[in-house]
Amino acid sequence: MALTELTPADRHRHVAANFTDRVRATKRWDVPTPVPDWTARDVVRHLVEWLPSFLAAGAGVELPGGPGVDDDPVAAWQVHCDGVQALLDDPATPQRTLVNQHIGEVPLDQAIDRFYTSDVFMHTWDLARATGQDDRLDNDFCEELLAGMEPLDEVLRSSVQYGPRVPTPDGADAQTRLIGFIGRDPFWTPA
Repeated sequence: MALTELTPADRHRHVAANFTDRVRATKRWDVPTPVPDWTARDVVRHLVEWLPSFLAAGAGVELPGGPGVDDDPVAAWQVHCDGVQALLDDPATPQRTLVNQHIGEVPLDQAIDRFYTSDVFMHTWDLARATGQDDRLDNDFCEELLAGMEPLDEVLRSSVQYGPRVPTPDGADAQTRLIGFIGRDPFWTPA
């Protein structure tokens, strides 16, 4: 089944497994990434640290805590990832609601899918590119994310979560266009 057709729980399972593979294969955590001023460790830190407060404030959900990213980025990611997957696998999660002043009320599983799983998906490219691993992303999911984000261009840029859009060549594939849209140079390589 295509990534675009999966349930939020199954999409997270797939996307997180790809990111986990990149995390486990990372040998140097201090290497720069395509995100300015971030190292490979900072990519993991971002994903591990922003979601817990989002879930706690919006849905009263407390994810399990693990080791710090500075101490053990692999274990920190794994504990976090397992906690998110357990939440998504809970049959009660789709009936729960996340409330946020910027997005309103959204079913909890859809909020995680839309904001977090897609973030893991995009940051897989950052970590892979920084550490010399396979950085190919699912083309159909890239196309779907890009189609959903492009109408929100102004809102996304004003959120300061994305850098300025990087122009891409005519006829570029969906991954290249998505990476450029979120403010990364799709042709970035480590120095």
